[in-house]
Amino acid sequence: MRRLTDPWCLGGLTVPNRVVLAPLAGIGNWFVRLQAKRYGAGLAVSEMVSSFGVHHANEKTCRELLRIDPEERRGGPVAMQLFGQDPAVMRSAAAAVVAAGADIIDLNMGCPVPKVCKTGAGAALISDPDVAVAVARAAVEGGGVPVTVKLRSGLRDGQTDGVRVAQRLVDEAGVAGIAFHPRSAQVHHRGAPDLDLATELVQTLPVPVILSGGMREPAWIAAAFQRTGCAAVMLARGALGNPWLFAQLVGRRDAPPTRGEVLDELDWVLDRAVEHLGADRAARYLRKFYPWYLDVLGEGKPAQAALQATVSIAAAQTILDGLRAEPAEVRAAA
Repeated sequence: MRRLTDPWCLGGLTVPNRVVLAPLAGIGNWFVRLQAKRYGAGLAVSEMVSSFGVHHANEKTCRELLRIDPEERRGGPVAMQLFGQDPAVMRSAAAAVVAAGADIIDLNMGCPVPKVCKTGAGAALISDPDVAVAVARAAVEGGGVPVTVKLRSGLRDGQTDGVRVAQRLVDEAGVAGIAFHPRSAQVHHRGAPDLDLATELVQTLPVPVILSGGMREPAWIAAAFQRTGCAAVMLARGALGNPWLFAQLVGRRDAPPTRGEVLDELDWVLDRAVEHLGADRAARYLRKFYPWYLDVLGEGKPAQAALQATVSIAAAQTILDGLRAEPAEVRAAA
């Protein structure tokens, strides 16, 4: 039986295991990827980065979104995701991200967000396969490294255009792998992933297929891996605030994290966010992180609201120190 701990090959590169962190828009910066690697992910893909921002050398884009921590490399190859619909711009951006240290380029052809799709990028490329192929070919030519594409089954429920686009991307553009989310762009993250469709794609393509969507429970993930025959599984929202899921899947632990482990990890996240953005920006940025970890802790609305209202890292740290000293069940009994 195949195992999630087995190494595999992607475009000539060896990935140490079959558990991957998905490209999380607005989230998957260097320290989130490093966190996934620390807990066992064999590959972690960056948040989506504008090919136009890279092409035009936007200072913030290049300084923050293309940052790669040396420690990240120790856990496997580094993958950067680009989005855009202009082949010439994509060719330039691909060269730039490789110069910045990327080992793999991933292209976003699955984002359902209207502000992305209305430009002709993201999931909109599923309905324009000629442009999708041209963009992917440009990335392959410009970067000179393995290129993968993340896409969905189709734009609307019941559509399977993504399967045909995937086949063209491999045959005509030479992409090295497909990250497949077998839900339509219309439903975003609702409903069950179509594992039968994913199985069909795996059996059709001569390159690795990475399965995305619905990756929350270890038993379900392991079963989907075996059922579809995919090369690897890609965790997204299921890993937010729960990097221990990676450790469970690669056999490093069985038990859920303790309260102390969760709070220690959140302290690590706070420190890295300050390192990345500075204290003022980090205080605002981290508001979206707190609920994920508090859910794992079983903390309710009062703690959530208190952290969301903080305007400084020091204020957030005071609240977290209080949670360490007095868990929710103790406060409830008082």
